[in-house]
Amino acid sequence: MANDRATDADLTADADDSDVNADTDHTDTDVNADTGAGADADAKGDARGKTEPDPGAQQETRQDTDPQADPQADPQAPQTPRPPGPRPRPGRRRLRRLALAAVLLLLTPVLASQIALGVNYLGDPADGTRTRNKDAIWLGHAWVDGRKDDADVKALAGRLRDTGMRDLYVHAGPLEHDGTLPATAYARAAWFIAAVHREAPGVRVQAWLGDRLASESPNGMRLERARTRAAVVRSTREILDVGFEGAHFDLEPLHSGDRNYLALLDTLHEVTRARGAQLSVAAHQIDPVPGFHSFWGTTTGHPKWWSQRFFGQVARRVDQIAVMSYDTMQPLESTYGGYVAQQTSLALEVTPSSTDLLMGLPFYRENRFGHWAHAETVAAAVRGVRLGLSRTDADRENFGVAAYVDFTATETDWTSYEKGWVR
Repeated sequence: MANDRATDADLTADADDSDVNADTDHTDTDVNADTGAGADADAKGDARGKTEPDPGAQQETRQDTDPQADPQADPQAPQTPRPPGPRPRPGRRRLRRLALAAVLLLLTPVLASQIALGVNYLGDPADGTRTRNKDAIWLGHAWVDGRKDDADVKALAGRLRDTGMRDLYVHAGPLEHDGTLPATAYARAAWFIAAVHREAPGVRVQAWLGDRLASESPNGMRLERARTRAAVVRSTREILDVGFEGAHFDLEPLHSGDRNYLALLDTLHEVTRARGAQLSVAAHQIDPVPGFHSFWGTTTGHPKWWSQRFFGQVARRVDQIAVMSYDTMQPLESTYGGYVAQQTSLALEVTPSSTDLLMGLPFYRENRFGHWAHAETVAAAVRGVRLGLSRTDADRENFGVAAYVDFTATETDWTSYEKGWVR
């Protein structure tokens, strides 16, 4: 998919691929002081009269502690003072204080943001904030390369029935780095489109086209090259000729403010509009605070977020924009849900009412720094979407959710989507 998880191999894998959760066991070790415990037990035994005092031991103890018992001891002899230990240097103390201050400076805004996101997850969604029957789902490559048959399409149609799913983004790429697309990549596309129209009338099939951009590494697609953008446009015409009802683009990592991307969208929209087809894109998340993508890009080399202004510029050039509101680094369900609510509001503020805005749902499980399965749940995402919609534009019609991705989805994912959003 659009994020770093979905490599080309992932998307061309067998539809029965399953997710893997990484579990870590922690072991605690307790250490007891045997000497102290034994002495205490002996003392308790003596107090209860369970042991007989040893007169010889008492006398020996008195001799050890009585200075008169040692004829060599001179109580008037001066005691030799011990040399003082090394004193901490003032410079080291200052460094420790500075290090502590730096840690507090880093942790304070993080803790404050987590509290704020948790609070953002509170409250009840407004009545009517349910599906508008404009939802979508990303589908793997197996649907167009010959691994699926009529029975699979019939099962898919049954799964989609009575939900709000209207668009299928089926993986038909990836694009080559030069923008071309081999026809062999979607050899069974015409069959799949016809089968969907037969089994699920009214559901649209769009070609999901993506590639890795050379924005953070020397390898990948270079949008700054005019001939590459022209090749992407030709590839779009070719997939529309096959019968796809739209083109869904997922190019990553796409940095905020990329003028070449905006120019490409302008040209692509002319093509799709002339064909009566949809132009759709997968979008990065929006800065949770203004300028955060610049800070993150400077510190990590990967900006990740878009400015809200750039998001709006993209949204005005397409028919659909789907926010990849997962892989958020949030540690808790409450903070993840609060984050999705925030992203929903930020996106609604700048997306034209004529553009379909879709918020992503994580139909997959991973455990790593950027994504924690126990936190990023479909239930939390749906509730966050409804809260953001309620607070910003509860009556908006051109709105929905987009599920990523079919070949890792579980029954729990589907149930959470249906109970939280559809019913």
